[in-house]
Amino acid sequence: MDGPDLNLLFVLDVLLAEQSVARAAKKLRLSPSAMSRALARLRDTTGDPLLVQAGRGLVPSPRALELRDRVARLVREANEVLQPGEHLDLKKLDRSFTLRTSEGFVENFGPALLARVAAEAPGVTLRFLPKLGKDSALLRDGTVDLETGVIDEETGPELRAQTLFEDHVVGAVREGHALTRGKVTAARYAACDHLGVSRRTLERGPIDDALRTLGLQRRIAAVVGGFATAIAVARRSDLVATVPFHHSGVLLDGLHTFALPVAQPTMKVSLLWHPRLDADAAHRWLRSCVHASIDLRGAAARS
Repeated sequence: MDGPDLNLLFVLDVLLAEQSVARAAKKLRLSPSAMSRALARLRDTTGDPLLVQAGRGLVPSPRALELRDRVARLVREANEVLQPGEHLDLKKLDRSFTLRTSEGFVENFGPALLARVAAEAPGVTLRFLPKLGKDSALLRDGTVDLETGVIDEETGPELRAQTLFEDHVVGAVREGHALTRGKVTAARYAACDHLGVSRRTLERGPIDDALRTLGLQRRIAAVVGGFATAIAVARRSDLVATVPFHHSGVLLDGLHTFALPVAQPTMKVSLLWHPRLDADAAHRWLRSCVHASIDLRGAAARS
């Protein structure tokens, strides 16, 4: 049959995901020389270099970036077409899934998720890991099945993502704090001592930039590594914590929360996974369980 070799689509998908001939060869169980020949054929077929040398690594060309999502979708659909239909018997499913989640996820959404999983698939075990960084290696190598987080430039470009919910930051103080009374203005907010949240020891951020445009500056009295720690400290001090509202959820019980007096962008919290698990029936079921467990009505009632 005339036309391009469609097997090259599968090679291209892996090459664009790995951006390395050696890693792509290992993943497809080919020799590096065979993978290099395949890349040469792809370049000849598409009329584009696709991957170009940059230092010691390879980076995708503009044409490759344009093709990446289309190729991944075609490969995923081809895999689904060529696989036999799978009947998933949840009552007999015996499997363990690892989820890497940001602070507050398990506390807020874990009970509903665990209850749903136990009711539908009692043989399934969920293992939750804390998300201490945004490195996508654990999703790539299969150590982690699902992950939650905000997509940014550090997120692996090949990962699949579905938005779970939108969130925004709020101020949180103990009951009886001065900011629990009266309108919280930018000046009153800036005049208080604050808790910074950063794993990179950076004390300043978008809130400080917004205050600076008003001629104001807040004092960061302490920097902690996560917003759960910030909430715990604010609960027993006069320091102000600024944290994501919906994701903090039950962690904020007993604290007074207020809208920030300076505008801040909302953030999208997404569910992330590696594309090789797209067609996995049990994984699709788990993703649906996570979505069903995200119920913001309780959190919205407190806003």
